[in-house]
Amino acid sequence: MFFRKLRADIDAAMKNDPAARSRFEVYFTYGGIRALIWHRRAHFLYTKLHFKVLARKMSEWAKFRTGIEIHPAAEIAPGVFIDHGAGVVIGETAVVEEGVVIYQGVTLGGTGKEKGKRHPTVKKNAVISCGAKVLGGFTVGEGARIGAGAVVLKEVPPYATVVGVPGRVVRIGGEKTQTLIPEKEDPVLKELCALRERVFALEDELKQLKDEK
Repeated sequence: MFFRKLRADIDAAMKNDPAARSRFEVYFTYGGIRALIWHRRAHFLYTKLHFKVLARKMSEWAKFRTGIEIHPAAEIAPGVFIDHGAGVVIGETAVVEEGVVIYQGVTLGGTGKEKGKRHPTVKKNAVISCGAKVLGGFTVGEGARIGAGAVVLKEVPPYATVVGVPGRVVRIGGEKTQTLIPEKEDPVLKELCALRERVFALEDELKQLKDEK
């Protein structure tokens, strides 16, 4: 079981990284692979043997060695590729399915102190680009792509492309679309629009007064 998962992780690295020259090189030099090896051991200790403190210490050691922090309770399928990986944080209730690619600086985190499912589920073959923050207990759909630096706070449809802060859907299946993740109302913009309308109304009143004279 362990070696099957390891083989799938190495295959994912070979598939997604054009710089990967051999499985030997990937196994011995890729921090993402080492982090996943340590995580699978910690996950077993945490969920099967309930040695939770030991599991946390193991994940802390993996963070020290690789720069990648994965909570031992997080569920990560075989065939996930963490490219470079420095600064990656994956929270306790996160679920990452096979074929997902995660780049450096990504956070799969929560938005507060709520209990239960508070970290995202990332479906098959999704890509989370550098520095993206995916925060909350929602689902990132299969094949979705999260742009670099995006902050995603709501559900992402399958095969969607999300960019910006806050994240908004700009494409689905390669086709441009309207924003599906509504942005919060901008109070400053709203006030400016109200002032503009008031100026227009005053100009009309002034024009009427001039005409009457």
